[in-house]
Amino acid sequence: MNIVTIDAGTTNTRTLLWRDGLVVAQAQQETGVRNTAIDGHNGALKQALRETMASVLASAGIAPSAVELVLASGMISSPMGVQEVPHVPAPAGLAQLAQAMQAVDLPDVLAQPLWLIPGVRNQHGAIGLHNVEAMDMMRGEETEVVGLLQRLQLRGAATLIMPGSHTKLVSVDEQGRILGCATTIAGELLQAISQHTLIRQSLDGEFADVLVPKMLLAGAVAAQKTGLARACFSVRTLGQFSAVERNERANFLMGAVLSGDLLALRNSTAIQMRPDTTLVITGKPMLRQALTLLIEEHGFFYGKRIVVDDAQQANMAGHGALLIAAARGLIPLREAA
Repeated sequence: MNIVTIDAGTTNTRTLLWRDGLVVAQAQQETGVRNTAIDGHNGALKQALRETMASVLASAGIAPSAVELVLASGMISSPMGVQEVPHVPAPAGLAQLAQAMQAVDLPDVLAQPLWLIPGVRNQHGAIGLHNVEAMDMMRGEETEVVGLLQRLQLRGAATLIMPGSHTKLVSVDEQGRILGCATTIAGELLQAISQHTLIRQSLDGEFADVLVPKMLLAGAVAAQKTGLARACFSVRTLGQFSAVERNERANFLMGAVLSGDLLALRNSTAIQMRPDTTLVITGKPMLRQALTLLIEEHGFFYGKRIVVDDAQQANMAGHGALLIAAARGLIPLREAA
């Protein structure tokens, strides 16, 4: 079968063409629902869908009619996407996600119906100051979680740490169901501080490129002791009055920002993790390394730690989408293996 999976988020749209469980073509554009928010309509998102679809078909040398199924996950199912699909309340696993999928016809974009995979929200009623910290939601990460759990063959409860523009902390149970999530904007903060504040001059607007454990840990300690804002200014002080190099200063800032993720991991009522919980750490190599080191040195966490490698997390969203489609009965399970 020729199956297309689309991972359309806030800033990027990534389209993969699968055959027999393998990726045979892929295309990506820096277009997402952010463009909808800016433009007031989803025209740019639809154009990205058309163009990435045409690109993968051309690369594979097949006609649009040869595609038998198109699946999509991420912010594409939000009000700023192509059609809103309500979040599934936690606990939610393969069965719940598959049942809640919705097909939408987009004749100006695709020749086939587009099957949208819903997001997941924490199970809470009316939200107010008394319980807002326990509430959270995701669109896209749920599909990545499904794919990753299958690849890792994980058994037992765990918390997944998924850093990116936003860090998602996702709690799963022994059945592989998502119990809840907590979100931070650590990645966005790191970018904003590095490139859009006075600190930019001390970092040349760049991020850390080589891990320096001593500086990473020092930044985390500084943020915990005197706060993130003060730790950030210390980056400028180090640049003006010390021999500390740019990459070391960038490590200090990264440690200060990521220390907030550890606070959320330890204290958020949205996931309610225990110190002996198995932790699964994903993301880009630098963030994986940094978070792993911070967790090892923190002292609170003593459960098993699984650091995911690049091969294990490759095309996670597409792989998860295939598994969810198989659970819905849209494709044979062998197509998702």
